[in-house]
Amino acid sequence: MRSGADWLASKTPSAQTAFLDSLSENALLALPYLFEFWALPHQIPPAGDWRTWVIMGGRGAGKTRAGSEWVRSEVEGSRPLEVGRSRRVALVGETIEQAREVMVFGDSGILACSPPDRRPKWEASRKRLVWPNGAVAQVFSAHEPEGLRGPQFDAAWVDELAKWKRAEAAWDMLQFGLRLGPAPRQCVTTTPRNVSVLKTILSNPSTVVTHAPTEANKAYLAASFLEEVQARYAGTRLGRQELAGELLEDAEGAMWSQAALEAGRLDHRPQLDRIVVAVDPPVTGNAGSDECGIVVVGVRAQGDPQDWRAVVLEDASVASASPTTWAEAAIQAMERNGADRLVAEVNQGGDLVESVLRQVDPTVPFRAVRAAKGKVARAEPVAALYEQGRVAHMRDMGALEDQMCQMTAQGYIGKGSPDRVDALVWALHELMIAPVAHWRRPRVRSL
Repeated sequence: MRSGADWLASKTPSAQTAFLDSLSENALLALPYLFEFWALPHQIPPAGDWRTWVIMGGRGAGKTRAGSEWVRSEVEGSRPLEVGRSRRVALVGETIEQAREVMVFGDSGILACSPPDRRPKWEASRKRLVWPNGAVAQVFSAHEPEGLRGPQFDAAWVDELAKWKRAEAAWDMLQFGLRLGPAPRQCVTTTPRNVSVLKTILSNPSTVVTHAPTEANKAYLAASFLEEVQARYAGTRLGRQELAGELLEDAEGAMWSQAALEAGRLDHRPQLDRIVVAVDPPVTGNAGSDECGIVVVGVRAQGDPQDWRAVVLEDASVASASPTTWAEAAIQAMERNGADRLVAEVNQGGDLVESVLRQVDPTVPFRAVRAAKGKVARAEPVAALYEQGRVAHMRDMGALEDQMCQMTAQGYIGKGSPDRVDALVWALHELMIAPVAHWRRPRVRSL
């Protein structure tokens, strides 16, 4: 769905001029304030009977503008003095200052978005906006949830909920106060974070969601800003959260966390002494089969093996692949990365795994590995390497890292099988764990 602005921009200059000349003076003056004409799809309230509308997006995706315009649509009538759907609105930010500076006075705040004949007045002493038709919007701080105890509303705009320090308490108090009118509702604008209150809201059947990355609003952002943040954060979990607006979850008790993985991110490939490609083949090779995990890892092997450092270079996994397809993908990953060896789990495929690989490349350096322990037991020593700061990741590991953050001491709680994690575990076992075990093994002197 395109906005009216996109439609107008697609026209020739003469057609654009003809369209604007066709408008009456009043229509021309009103055009900048007709948000339906300018809005992006994620900024338009969804149809249907909902209580909470969550707008999740990257930084600069136009969330604040959408929230301001939604408040306008709630309180304004067809004429400046006519009443709208809502009369009493709560504006809740992390602090009073942030709510005032962003939601009220910001460049995309309510005052900036309102036409002169409908613009509300700010009453600083009472921390509220008052519209010409009598509608009132009161500012509240999420740091002070008790401030929401007592007042009542028929609409609310909640900004950046995911970063509130007292989010649960503030959200609960707001819900008790949202009780006026036949169907009170609220708009939540936030960059997503892995917090329980947001996940609870999203799981509610009365919640609807729209979503957009920062890129969607590029027409209103400095080109240098986009270039800088994309160069720095594209392909990272932080970039997926802050730019793509994705909700990245860590499972409770997960062996890996988003924060720890991001802290070990590398932008440039270091000098490495050995590189392997590890493969976790699927049991079958059809549209319904699991993924084939293919992960490339290198190691800087200098000095004591307990001081070695590893780098995850590439996640080359493929989905629903035939044996020939995943074998070709693994061999190609070796060639791209200059790998020394390919290791593959053969518990399910046995000798067939090596046979398929050698059909693609008869000379491939290959080692078969067999799982004698469960997935969790195999993953624990690898997770310990991360805790010691001995493993780093290059960019573009999103799918692998998502699986890692769903691995817990009780097992994998994501969908399907953690094939990418299995391949990672085999690679790091080959490069980091097996050499230490060999180094520690006592040597028997000959007599």
